[in-house]
Amino acid sequence: MSASTPAARTAGTATARQPHQYLALVIGIAYLVVGLAGFLVTGFDGFTEHDHSQTLLGFAINPLHNIVHIVIGLLGIALWSSASRARTYGWLLFVGYGATFVYGLIVANNPDANILNINGADNWLHAVSALAGLAIALWPRRDRTSSTTVRA
Repeated sequence: MSASTPAARTAGTATARQPHQYLALVIGIAYLVVGLAGFLVTGFDGFTEHDHSQTLLGFAINPLHNIVHIVIGLLGIALWSSASRARTYGWLLFVGYGATFVYGLIVANNPDANILNINGADNWLHAVSALAGLAIALWPRRDRTSSTTVRA
């Protein structure tokens, strides 16, 4: 099979990673590391405790918050491998962290409802994470048969 046949061109580029896939991987690794490091601060006590003295780099955390970060991180690592899976991860980030941002605005002045121990810094990071998810989900798809990009 010569390199100029469509099958050869497709086979040669089928595993080429796209930028949104790498973004999904980087975000996944970052959230996994933050989730694991969070347990060094919180331990495993006070699972849903609202205590702004437990912070990691200025972000309030508790064990439940750490577990959410670990799950989000593992999903990013698991889903980055294909363009469509990375887009799915992007939508999960957008919807999940968009909802968490709204939740954080609601519980900011209600400690009894703040089971994730969210502070202002967390809330803005959640908004940025939602926007990053949207970028991953809507990243233009690269057409494998030409050098142009098309919208997925």
